Amino acid sequence: MDLRRRQLLRAALAASVASTGGLLASRVSFAAPGTGDQRFVFVLLRGALDGLAAAPAVGDPDYVRLRGELDLSAAAALHPLDDTFALHPSLGFLAEQWQQQQLAVVHAVATPYRERSHFDAQDVLESGCARPHASQSGWLNRALGGLPAALRGTGRSAGVALGANIPLVMRGPAEVASWSPGRMPDLTGDTLQRIAQMYSRDELLSQRLADALAADEIAGQGAGMKGMGAGGARAGGGAQLAQTAKATASFLTQPEGPRVAVFETTGWDTHANQGAEQGALSLRLAGLDAGLRALHEALGPAWNRTVVLVATEFGRTVAINGTRGTDHGTGAAAFLLGGAVRGGRVLGQWPGLKAAALYQGRDLQPTTDLRGVIKTVLRDHLQVAQRRLDNEVFPDSAGVGYPQDLVQVRSRAPA
Repeated sequence: MDLRRRQLLRAALAASVASTGGLLASRVSFAAPGTGDQRFVFVLLRGALDGLAAAPAVGDPDYVRLRGELDLSAAAALHPLDDTFALHPSLGFLAEQWQQQQLAVVHAVATPYRERSHFDAQDVLESGCARPHASQSGWLNRALGGLPAALRGTGRSAGVALGANIPLVMRGPAEVASWSPGRMPDLTGDTLQRIAQMYSRDELLSQRLADALAADEIAGQGAGMKGMGAGGARAGGGAQLAQTAKATASFLTQPEGPRVAVFETTGWDTHANQGAEQGALSLRLAGLDAGLRALHEALGPAWNRTVVLVATEFGRTVAINGTRGTDHGTGAAAFLLGGAVRGGRVLGQWPGLKAAALYQGRDLQPTTDLRGVIKTVLRDHLQVAQRRLDNEVFPDSAGVGYPQDLVQVRSRAPA
C-alpha cells in the first residue's frame, strides 16, 4: 500500500466508526513532546554472532593458528582499528563510524550466562536477570519506567518494538508501541469499514486497530511498504533490514514519538560453511552494515543524540569446527555507535587467545559484563537512576561496575 492509499483507508475507517456512534482515535498514542532529545536503539542479533569474525583480533599471536581458514588477517579489504583489532571487510559503515569516533567495540563481553542454549541465553540477555526464565519482563521495558519526564512524556508509549512479535526485552508494565510489516494485510477500504463496524463498540479493539493503522503509516513514511512482506523486520537481508531501520527512524523522529526502539535480526548461527572474507557470514554482516547505515541516514540530525547497541546472546568457539564453521561459545563482541558515543576505542580487557586463557579450553574468555555496558548507557544517556538500574532493571547487579566515558553525558539522573 502506498502512503496515499493508507491515508484513504484510515479516513474510511474513521468515517465508518463515526457513523456507528463509536469513538476511535486514529493515531498511535506516543509520548508527549518534551525537552529530551536522546534516542536509544537496541539491535538484537539472534543466533550468536562470531565476534572474532566481526572484530577479528588479527594482532593476537595465536589468532592465525586458531582460526584456520576463517583467518582474516590477510584480507585486502580488512578495516584496521588498532595494533590488535580490525573490522570485517563487510563492515564498511562501521569503519566510517570508527573514523568519526562514533563507534566503540566492546570485546570479550558476555551476560552472566555460561551454558550453550540459544533460548536460555537469549532469555538472560533480554530479561536482564542472572539466570534464565527468572522474569516475564525485559530490562528495556523496565528502564522505560525510569525515564525522566522529558523523555517519557505523558503519552502511552515511550518505546517501540519493530518485528513480528514484541521481544521479551521490551515486554513488561510500561506500554510500548509496536509495528510489523506483516501485520496489516493489503485490504480494501470496504473491508476496513466492515472491520471498523465490528470493532466500533469495543473500545480496546477499536483503539488497537487505530494504533496499527497509524503505526503502519508512520513506518511506511520512512521505509516504504513496497516489498515489505510478512516477517521482513526479522529478516537479515540488507534491503529488508534497511527498510526496518528506516521505519525505526520514522518512529524516533516523530515530534510526539518514542525515543527508544528495538529490532532484531536472525541467522547468526554459523555452524557450517561460515566463510571468511566471503561467504554466508560476510553476507549477513553486509546486511547488518547496510541496515545501520540506513538508520544513520534516516535519523538525520537526531543521530547526533543517538546511541545504538548491537549485541548477541553469546559468542562462538575460537577454533573452526569440522564443518567449516564455529560452534556455540561464550565471549562475544558488541558494538556501540551513534553521535552520542565516545568512540574510536576497543573497550574491555583483552584476555588473549593462548590455550590457558580460553574459557573451557575453547571459547574467548569473557572479561566484561554486558550488563555494565547497558547500565552505563541507560544511566548516562537516558538518565535512568543508578539505584533503579542496580535493583530493578538488572536485578542483583549492584556489583557490576559502570565503564567510564562510554557516551557523551549531558546530565545524569540522581542515584
